Amino acid sequence: MRVLVTGVGRYLGAHLAARLAAHPRVERVTGFDSAAPPSPLREMLDEHRVSVVTGEAREVAVALARGGVDTVAHMGIISTPGPGGRAAMKEQNIIGTMQLLAACQATPAVHKVVVRSSTAAYGASFRDPGVFTEATPPSLAPRGGFAKDVIEIEGYVRGFARRRPDVVTTVMRLAPMVGPRAETTLTRYFSLPVVPTVLGRDPRLQFIHPDDALELLVRAVVENHRGTYNVAGEGVLVLSQAIRRAGRVAVPIIEPGLGALAAFVRALRLGEFSHDQLDLLVHGRVVDTRALVEEFGVRPRSTAEAFEDFVRGRGLHRPRFAALRPEAVEAVERTIVEGVRRLGERVSQPAGHSRTEVNR
Repeated sequence: MRVLVTGVGRYLGAHLAARLAAHPRVERVTGFDSAAPPSPLREMLDEHRVSVVTGEAREVAVALARGGVDTVAHMGIISTPGPGGRAAMKEQNIIGTMQLLAACQATPAVHKVVVRSSTAAYGASFRDPGVFTEATPPSLAPRGGFAKDVIEIEGYVRGFARRRPDVVTTVMRLAPMVGPRAETTLTRYFSLPVVPTVLGRDPRLQFIHPDDALELLVRAVVENHRGTYNVAGEGVLVLSQAIRRAGRVAVPIIEPGLGALAAFVRALRLGEFSHDQLDLLVHGRVVDTRALVEEFGVRPRSTAEAFEDFVRGRGLHRPRFAALRPEAVEAVERTIVEGVRRLGERVSQPAGHSRTEVNR
């Protein structure tokens, strides 16, 4: 088996490539990304003898032909905008996927394609069902760019599968990852000494441990599992439980202050909270994983176990009040003041106008 892994410039793609290179069924692994991987990831890839190709997405056809590739693992999908903003993110996610699938379609040797997707495809809204299955459509069109990209990407993948029915096509919808080595906006959010939450909301959350996600992705590549699968740990944690287990302190804000929450996270240089993530912290999301367990014969650690490993690995059991930096305290104060101001504006508005605001 000769495998091409896209997105090796980031954690998931690089670690998947390294694991596949060590697998007895895999003869060769080629990594692809638009830019060279950072030094720690490049060293790991070199150690596992993963050859790395960099360049524009349209050049992936050359990599497929030169490497005699028969299997493609598409991990090159980004969830938050980088330096190029939303336009560059969409260029990579949508145009990059289209070009990759076109190259796969034109390469007769390719007989398997595995695509990393996300449970963000279901969106997050007040109309959501209690549990999403793989066949459940979003209740409302997602607001966030990443969720919109994921839905569009999956549409292209379905079209590819119709045109190349001989190719085993697998879509893995990953829940948010939490673990000791996972560096995401969400893990940094739970590491804050004080954690902003939405007043009156306690959403149900699901997570997947990065090691379990990687193991299942390896299985998807080296085995044949045609179809779409939710990849998450069983069970749920409500947000208040997660904050308590991390030993953090929750600071409730009113829902119109979500913009202030995003600004708070940005002020502390913790990343960018997208609309997808903000909606998740208001409404939550739970998916059914029975198809995954039955098809793969593997039961990943539960959501609670994944979160506990994250807490233990980061040493977050006790609140670190001494670690409250002045800028963190000031940012929290600004968030609360902004929420109170917005609440005052809403109370002073006519009733009809207020209802319109709530229903947006």
